[in-house]
Amino acid sequence: MKRFLYVLFLAVAVSACSPYQTAIKSEDAGVKFNEAVRQYEKGKYTKAIRLFEQIAPAYRGKPQAEKMFYLFAMSYYNTEQYYLAGYQFDSFTSSYPKSEKAEEAAYLGAKSYSMLSPVYSLDQNDTVKAISKLQNFIDAYPNSQYFAEANAALKVLTDKLEKKAFEVAKQYNTVADYKAALVALDNFIADFPGTIYKEEALYYKFDSAYQLAINSVPSKMEERLNNAKIAHANLIKFNGETKRKGDADQKLERIEKDLQQYNKQQ
Repeated sequence: MKRFLYVLFLAVAVSACSPYQTAIKSEDAGVKFNEAVRQYEKGKYTKAIRLFEQIAPAYRGKPQAEKMFYLFAMSYYNTEQYYLAGYQFDSFTSSYPKSEKAEEAAYLGAKSYSMLSPVYSLDQNDTVKAISKLQNFIDAYPNSQYFAEANAALKVLTDKLEKKAFEVAKQYNTVADYKAALVALDNFIADFPGTIYKEEALYYKFDSAYQLAINSVPSKMEERLNNAKIAHANLIKFNGETKRKGDADQKLERIEKDLQQYNKQQ
């Protein structure tokens, strides 16, 4: 038991006197910087961050400030603290635009913001910000070694916004707000003309027009039935073998029947 306590005491004593603990307690910014670099190189990023945080406010303008702020940003990035990493990389590229690390920092800053992008069903403010950052990087460094990666990340984010927009537009149809669905789906198709969801969007536009027509007041029924016919024609024109064809054709039969009935009453 005594031997165990002795070993424990010795371990605590050694830890208390370690270079890291000495640097934490030191008033010398140079000591803190050197130990922070040492911890960074060992992959002890959390320890490096603690030291960088202590010296960052007073380190601007010093000869080693560029290296310090780069490693500071990288430490946040390597610990997946992407909000802080993005901020630090932005600050670095702004302060050191001619640095040999500027291109990498610009890319990793944009990538940090992209890592904050949530699933499509949630608010997409972070996605929009990440898209802006990535596009700025691509424009600034068209010959970058990171160009392909940045483009790939940009596509993932824009696809996410596209899916979000489609799901929002479709939701109006789901909740039976057919007037709003027609407007939203029209806007979606206009905003994303090459979308992979175009066939689905055209179908839900047709379905919304159909539902609005068959539940319409008599004074508006003929116009709305004809609008539904046009929507059906647009769907079939886009893809004559659409997986929705059976359902769409059945609804078209109802439209034609209602139009004939309507015309007999004229």
